[in-house]
Amino acid sequence: MRPIQFVRKESVMSRVCQLSGKRANNGMAVSHSHVRTKKLQQVNLQQRRLWWAEGNRWVKLRVSTSALRTIQKKGLGAYAKEMGINLAKI
Repeated sequence: MRPIQFVRKESVMSRVCQLSGKRANNGMAVSHSHVRTKKLQQVNLQQRRLWWAEGNRWVKLRVSTSALRTIQKKGLGAYAKEMGINLAKI
């Protein structure tokens, strides 16, 4: 009898911004009677194909909308360098 092998998927998408590292925030939903229940405030993530001028190619990233605004202001290469991310590996 063969042992069961579990295959680990490398492309598991977690809800984390690939540039800024933003993730879900724990919060409380408070009702009218002030009963508090836990809830997660998720990050607004978008799948985007962004032009990386220094690498002269498109890069497909899952980034938050606040990171997209910063990319528009500073540029993709400058923002990735500031965050310590190597776009050549993506």
